Amino acid sequence: QVQLVESGGGLVQPGGSLRLSCAASGSIFSAYGISISAMGWYRQAPGKQRELVAVITSDGSTNYADSVKGRFTISRDFAKNAVYLQMNSLKPEDAAVYYCRTNYSGGYWGKGTLVTVSS
Repeated sequence: QVQLVESGGGLVQPGGSLRLSCAASGSIFSAYGISISAMGWYRQAPGKQRELVAVITSDGSTNYADSVKGRFTISRDFAKNAVYLQMNSLKPEDAAVYYCRTNYSGGYWGKGTLVTVSS
């Protein structure tokens, strides 16, 4: 069984920064599988569909939604089986629940962490 646990959300003023973390846990077998799979961050704002924010592959290649390019940076620590999202220059429209996902074995989701951007 794979578990993904997000942390780092909170309230931040427009223009501020947050760093989200996602830690993956499971068996040794699944840990290896996660390490060779893509991991990503998604978000869902109230009344909207869940959308891809950023993804990072096992070789470190990254891809971002146009709305966050130049402001957000995704990274991962293979030793810790963790993925991070550095969010800078936050805007009110970035407010959402942010979810972590791994593509391993059909995909697993975390429960999300809430980001609120408000003055």
